[in-house]
Amino acid sequence: MEGYISVLRQQRPITRDGRITEKYMKLMATQIEDKIDELLAVLDKDIEHVQGSLSELNELRSLVIKRDDTTLGKLLGSIRAEADSYAANESKRQSIRRELAGAFGCNVEEMTLSRLETILPEGKKVQVADRKAKLRTLIQQLKKEHSSTAMLLSECARFNHLLLRTIFDLGKTGAATYSSNGAAKQQMATNLVNLQF
Repeated sequence: MEGYISVLRQQRPITRDGRITEKYMKLMATQIEDKIDELLAVLDKDIEHVQGSLSELNELRSLVIKRDDTTLGKLLGSIRAEADSYAANESKRQSIRRELAGAFGCNVEEMTLSRLETILPEGKKVQVADRKAKLRTLIQQLKKEHSSTAMLLSECARFNHLLLRTIFDLGKTGAATYSSNGAAKQQMATNLVNLQF
């Protein structure tokens, strides 16, 4: 708590009588410590969310490759539901951020994990730094996995487009087929299956 009090002495405005009372600073320090604990809990949920997103991307790629539409639909539904519940965690993080910015006398944009590390006492500083490092690593993995998934889906779309163009545009382009003796035959129509021998 002493670490917070020293920060408050440096950053809080002076009261009407020219002093900040020790009682007020202890109260503020306790409130700040509670907010830091709330923030750490929110960061833990962020870490869980990113880890869950990583496993969902792996499962998504697997289901696309297996062409399991039923399970893929269920997965996409659960991802949408999760996104709605995660929005509450995002809102809570922003609320805590605003409150901490007010307590430390800075703008909300300036209240980052890096800034908190410079302000907090050693024990909390280490906890914030650990979560920040873990989130940074997970976000890098998520970017990589997202890129891999986007590339797979792009290739699937390209392959499907090529396949459909080959099947349905065959008669329109005047493409020829060849018999077993090498004679060229013009395709008569755009039938999916040509029963002509």
